[in-house]
Amino acid sequence: MIFLFLVHIQPGYTAEQYAEAWVRASEHLQAAPGARGTRLHRRIGDDDVLLAIASWDSKASRDAMESSASEAARRIIEQQAEFVQVEVIGEFEDPDWEVLPGG
Repeated sequence: MIFLFLVHIQPGYTAEQYAEAWVRASEHLQAAPGARGTRLHRRIGDDDVLLAIASWDSKASRDAMESSASEAARRIIEQQAEFVQVEVIGEFEDPDWEVLPGG
């Protein structure tokens, strides 16, 4: 499954500053069972909006991580709260099928 959210960078802060914290928090969160990785993308034409994608084996795996995240990860996330606004897009199941070019 994937968990998607938008990150709106507040004035006076940069996407690079947030990305540095994202990497540090991800190092902790992605150590959880079922973690498959994270990605962070900039919106074309608006460097202050990022799309965050976290991949998990299942919703249960992600929920378990949420309830047992390390104190270090929680602290990093809390420190970012004053600099960003997070807008959850949602949780999506892996597709039963994929349409790929050439195949």
